[in-house]
Amino acid sequence: MPCHGSTRISPGLFSGAQDGPRNNAAATIDAVANRIPDRVAANCRKSPERMAWLEGLPAVVQELERRWGLTPDAPLSDEEPSCSYVEAVRRPDGIPAVLKISMPHMEQEHETDGLRFWNGDPTVRLLESDDNLRAMLLERCQPGTTLRVLDECEQDIVISGLLRRLWRPLPTLHRFRPLSALTEYWSNETLTEVARWPDDGLVREGLRVFKELPYTATRDVLLATDLHAGNVLRAEREPWLVIDPKPFVGDPAYDGTQHLFNCSARLQSHPDRTIRRLADLLDIECERLRLWTFARAAAEPREDWSNREWMDLARAIAP
Repeated sequence: MPCHGSTRISPGLFSGAQDGPRNNAAATIDAVANRIPDRVAANCRKSPERMAWLEGLPAVVQELERRWGLTPDAPLSDEEPSCSYVEAVRRPDGIPAVLKISMPHMEQEHETDGLRFWNGDPTVRLLESDDNLRAMLLERCQPGTTLRVLDECEQDIVISGLLRRLWRPLPTLHRFRPLSALTEYWSNETLTEVARWPDDGLVREGLRVFKELPYTATRDVLLATDLHAGNVLRAEREPWLVIDPKPFVGDPAYDGTQHLFNCSARLQSHPDRTIRRLADLLDIECERLRLWTFARAAAEPREDWSNREWMDLARAIAP
């Protein structure tokens, strides 16, 4: 499903990024190459725009470290990102932070705006940003262990509490896109893969639900859209803080789906019970959460349409 172990990238990939003194540039190139996760490299290979971003990454890292006075720190212990370069750093005053630079990615376009809106409640705080470079300096969560250390039933409680805090009405004027923009983007991707669909009728029903659901919500709030246990970290300021939101405006029932999909064994074994439990914790309409889960399982774009797990789930909870 969409981007909602580390690999060593050859420094030769970055041959055009050596700005400034040769020794400093070479050191930055080597450091950046060693921190590129497999999933980021794989996602960058999907488009020339992303490959250009990857090639220019060492020069951007070097510039931001200079501008913000950052010193690289020990590697982070949380999960590997799939759509961004992430580095543990220290600010000039020694305070730990995280440098994050996002690759060109439709879903992450307004992450900075979302962090400004939530202002640390209950997300990590935005310390610095450069929108043109898609770069952020973020509060570092310490110890930074993910919510995955808890069992899934406990995760349900934490995730639901965080989502209810995130769901706030927006001012009349704002930059955030409607959830329908995301579902339309996904639907268009899925339609390009029609020859690979394992069940034409089921996928088309999922596409129909994707098209209808955004317009039947009774309220709109700012959504995180990618909140799951891997994007919730243990912190000192609060027990748990949210990282990596991908903000869109829309139906709060949608926002429970990412956590459900990250509890795949439980969801597939007991779909109705699992969906109902989370809907009750979120105080949202169970039927809407079920429909959103169905639409994603049936029609969200994916690399492997031969994997039957999500189609079997879609069939089990189909309207």
